[in-house]
Order: sequence, then C-alpha cells, then structure tokens
Amino acid sequence: MKFLSLQPFIPSGKNFERSKQFFIELGFTVTWHAGDYIGFEKDDCKFILQKYDNKNFAENLMISVGITNAQEFWNEVNEKQLPQKFGIRLGKPIQQPYGNEVNIIDIAGVCWHFVEQ
Repeated sequence: MKFLSLQPFIPSGKNFERSKQFFIELGFTVTWHAGDYIGFEKDDCKFILQKYDNKNFAENLMISVGITNAQEFWNEVNEKQLPQKFGIRLGKPIQQPYGNEVNIIDIAGVCWHFVEQ
C-alpha cells in the first residue's frame, strides 16, 4: 500500500466566488464543484477550495508548490495584474536554502510558497 496524493482543503476567506476566480486566473482549472467545495488542478497539483472564513487559521496556513521557474511564474502573475485585481501580496523571487521561491498571500491570507525545483 502506498500514498497516492495529497489535496489540502484551502479556506476561501470571506468571498468564496472571488477566491475561486483568483485561482482560475492564477492558472488552475476547476475539476469539480460541489456547493461549498471546489476541486482545482494544474498539472500534478491539486487542492480543494472550501467556503470557509477563519482569519487566524488562514494566516497560519502555508502551502508549498513546486514549479519549474520562479522568475517566469512571478512575471506571469505580474503580467496578469493579479495583485491589483485581487489585492493579493506577491513577493519577488528570493533564493532560499530549498530553492528559488515566490510567495503569494492569497485573498484569505494563506501563504503560498511557489518553489523552483
């Protein structure tokens, strides 16, 4: 027996529909929708957006996503003007001991670490 995948439940914050739209514009595809839950996928990365608003929880949740090119990712997010459209925070690529990383604080306050592998 082996583990096959990990799909965290991510809180949407106050505005479920706006959060959904943010992840679509970030490049994820909706794979299923069941009321207060939405399945998202991009390449081999999956997560479930949950209609849930708990600021303390969201601001203490961090997700790491492996990517192929941090600078290219940062450029794409800027070109789409996602910080301006959605009020997210976008950090510039920074070298960490585990790889080149771009941080995004999403609408709910979750910190996403997009790490070049």
